Amino acid sequence: GNNGGDGLVAARHLAEWEADVFVYLLGPRAASDPLMERLRELNVPLASAADDGGLAAASAALDSAELVIDALLGTGRSRPIHGAFAEVLRRLARARLRAQPPLLIAVDVPTGVDADCGRADALTVRADITVACGLAKAGLYTLPGAEYAGRIQVVDIGLPPDAQNALPLELLDTRWVRERLPKRPLSGNKGSFGRVLVAGGSKDYVGAPRLAAEACYRAGAGLVTIACPASIQPMLAPALPEATWLPLPEDDGSITPTAAALISDRLRSYDVLLIGPGLGQRDGIRALVAQTLAAAPKTLRGCVIDADALNALSATPGWESSVQTHCVLTPHPGEMARLLGSSVDAVQDDRLHLALQAAADWRQTVVLKGANSVVAAADGRAAISPHANPVLATAGTGDVLAGVIAGLIAHGAEPFDAAACGVFVHGLAAAELSEQFGDRGMLATDLLAAIPRAVRLVLEGRQVPRVMPGLGDLAAAFAGRLDAE
Repeated sequence: GNNGGDGLVAARHLAEWEADVFVYLLGPRAASDPLMERLRELNVPLASAADDGGLAAASAALDSAELVIDALLGTGRSRPIHGAFAEVLRRLARARLRAQPPLLIAVDVPTGVDADCGRADALTVRADITVACGLAKAGLYTLPGAEYAGRIQVVDIGLPPDAQNALPLELLDTRWVRERLPKRPLSGNKGSFGRVLVAGGSKDYVGAPRLAAEACYRAGAGLVTIACPASIQPMLAPALPEATWLPLPEDDGSITPTAAALISDRLRSYDVLLIGPGLGQRDGIRALVAQTLAAAPKTLRGCVIDADALNALSATPGWESSVQTHCVLTPHPGEMARLLGSSVDAVQDDRLHLALQAAADWRQTVVLKGANSVVAAADGRAAISPHANPVLATAGTGDVLAGVIAGLIAHGAEPFDAAACGVFVHGLAAAELSEQFGDRGMLATDLLAAIPRAVRLVLEGRQVPRVMPGLGDLAAAFAGRLDAE
């Protein structure tokens, strides 16, 4: 098919550059195929799965290869791998276990990875580089496909400039985010950049609302108020002197439902509500969340629902019909599973399409967190983060993300744009910290100071590199010429 044709084009270029090339065909090609004719003219050794001894020749080539190009199955693959395809992948996997294994480059997707959802066949072999022709494929940025893709190199193959604009799916990058970050005019003041009310906290989770509130400020909000149990306000105030406060009635360190009226009344002078960080799941929280959201004024620019507020909604059937404000829900896979009455495995199996369906059903924006977070809008738009970083797998980083999104909405960004920009900036901040300190040991508080630095990187058009120097050049060297074919 076409993917095999791309492999033959790569083989021809490599042969013309005087590399020692061997081609193994899994399927028949017409004798008049010009790609095959050119390889024969160049005396490139060819073997086929249909030939006696073809597989043995391929195995011998794999045993000595320094570079393997996987052009077996591309974006059209939807069935389990078997037969000759399965056998050659098993032998490729063994070759990759050598002391000095061959570099493996996949064309469009590693064979066995679903280009749409990232599902991977058990026989899929991890690539060092995946060369995505024309546009990146969603499955390369969705687990488990992302783990098999290696470094991803997107190459231009001459698609019309408006082809990408017509697609509802976006792979986030600095250009896209830079175009949507709110401006900060010299004449601005704290009123210009919005007011956020953060409702959260309990005696069990004292620090969560503080992390979220500071993230609002770091994202550019002008004023942030923390509405929390009165008993924990004295503990939080020294940690964030820039915040203002709304102490709330409580029962044993947990906000009571009677506080909903106080929050709703105060919201009339705010632009954004962020509810959930640190609320806990004690009796009364479900009623508090439902009443607060139902009474939230329509004048709000948006509402961010995070953490325990999401757990409260999962126990409130039909909650979406009572919410009048444009909301951004930020569930991790466990919270999403509870909201949908599903399982974490089911959520992770098809993250993009599940997030889009939930956004449409709830008529809200959904941020499905995790490696390569997905942002989905009710109108069918979606964005995927390029970032997957274990440094974020620590308590409190979700509170920071919720705060960044709320701060950007307060600043003037439309909720979907704020969610997508927030996800990208949050991931970029983590990537910058990883460049300095490695992939472990970071605290959520470390992430806070990195947020404005990440915003600056975006505004300056720079980004922490994601393609390994040298390997990306090698991928582009042979793949950048595919458009000529």
